[in-house]
Amino acid sequence: MKKATFDLIGKTPLAVLGLGLLMPLSCGSAAPPSKISAEAETRAALLRVEQINPLINAVIAVDPTALDSARKLDQSKSPRGPLFGAPVLIKDNIETKGPVPTTAGSLALQANVTGRDAPLVARLRAAGAIILGKTNLSEWANIRSDNSISGWSAVGGQTRNPHALNRNTCGSSSGSGAAVAAGIVTFAIGTETNGSITCPAAMNGIVGLKPSVGLVSRTHIIPISHSQDTAGPMTRTVRDAAQLLTVIAGSDPSDPATAQADQHKQDYAASLSATALKGARLGVLRFATGFGTDAAFEAALQTLREQGATLIDIPSFPNRREIGAAESVILFTELKADLNAYLGSSPAKIPVRNLADVIAFNKANAAREMGLFGQELFEKAQALPGLDDPAYIKARADATRLTGPEGIDRLLRDHNLVALVGPTMPPAWLIDSVNGDQSPGGGAGSLAAIAGYPHLTVPMGTVQGLPVGLSFMGAKWSEAQLLSLGYAFEQAAQKQITPRFLPSIEQSETVAPLLAPLPPAGR
Repeated sequence: MKKATFDLIGKTPLAVLGLGLLMPLSCGSAAPPSKISAEAETRAALLRVEQINPLINAVIAVDPTALDSARKLDQSKSPRGPLFGAPVLIKDNIETKGPVPTTAGSLALQANVTGRDAPLVARLRAAGAIILGKTNLSEWANIRSDNSISGWSAVGGQTRNPHALNRNTCGSSSGSGAAVAAGIVTFAIGTETNGSITCPAAMNGIVGLKPSVGLVSRTHIIPISHSQDTAGPMTRTVRDAAQLLTVIAGSDPSDPATAQADQHKQDYAASLSATALKGARLGVLRFATGFGTDAAFEAALQTLREQGATLIDIPSFPNRREIGAAESVILFTELKADLNAYLGSSPAKIPVRNLADVIAFNKANAAREMGLFGQELFEKAQALPGLDDPAYIKARADATRLTGPEGIDRLLRDHNLVALVGPTMPPAWLIDSVNGDQSPGGGAGSLAAIAGYPHLTVPMGTVQGLPVGLSFMGAKWSEAQLLSLGYAFEQAAQKQITPRFLPSIEQSETVAPLLAPLPPAGR
């Protein structure tokens, strides 16, 4: 790939400035499928990868069969699907048929070419999408170490935030978030166990939806937790997210959690309404505010009021520490069991067949794999008993009850609410290869993640030029309602921002003068 050149000021990559005609097509909001050339769209997307990706390191691999797939699609006489010709990037813990391995960012899985599509990928192809390639991620979906750097993997290196290149993308769906924000594609797929779609979406200034667990199949996705894992859309707009969810949602016999998906899925884009906020009662999660987002959040709340929403403050939430402790037991117990099952069943010739093998592999390849941080969380998981351990069974029951029936459901019921709102996460922190992630924390997305309920984040503004997101959370299977509420906010607020690929926010025209000393008196 050619490297994009910078102008002399060092603020904007010149290659990006010339891409006006190559911005990704949002199917359904631009040209109708009958007017689209899949090959032309794919060529344009590959050019954007070549020109933009060297700046942000979001794409871990390009699928060499993408152009052939696009040509065959153009030549096909079959009816054109709703995503016809749309290039889509897939997080590299999701299997895709073809020569590109599914690595989760680990050197241990560089040979993990399985020859199969995850069911959600098969649904994308059936809808006419072109699988452009894979996106970088926090290695093993950020479950290896507490001292990790979000967006880093041994295979892919460090993903960078397109709004400020020395800032973090969050994770673990780092590359998917950065690629959409940078304009490489309109549609990307991420996965989330707790925050891995919504955090990178918010920090990169895009839309991200973590669906209800069980709405989208997890088959052939490298797992952490069958209780919390799900894949979901990462897109430029709420409408794009609704279109993408409509395609990937549905039941899968291989994933028992999806048994009810077909009963609940619908055409999510068809139900979007710019007036959805009128008369809506929303709970404001005051206990999850702060961390630098207060001004942007208050402005977002005012927009909600102006659109007719009634806001009810929720000052506190009980048992948050107990919930966190229970989740820890759940994640590490399920990580060992679920990862062992995935690795043991991969048809590829890989050198690891269980978590113990991965731990040993990392030690043997420590110079690259553990040069920045260790694997203490893997070792913690390896030491735990199995899924029949009473402590695990109790933790799962407690966490499900406290976040679901006695958590989100209770808040909605007691206050007669349709959804909950709060700031998603802080603005992006600096990439720190010495101390790892230095997040100030915040947000209430963990409640939805642990309960298995949906969570939508939409751009709500900026903090010193860095994007921050507004979260909408609701009951299980309430995706249509959340998307419509988010769409109404998006249309009214218009807070999407275009990345400028600044070397740092400190060099921006608004911040740099404030950091410079005043001239001496009298000059």
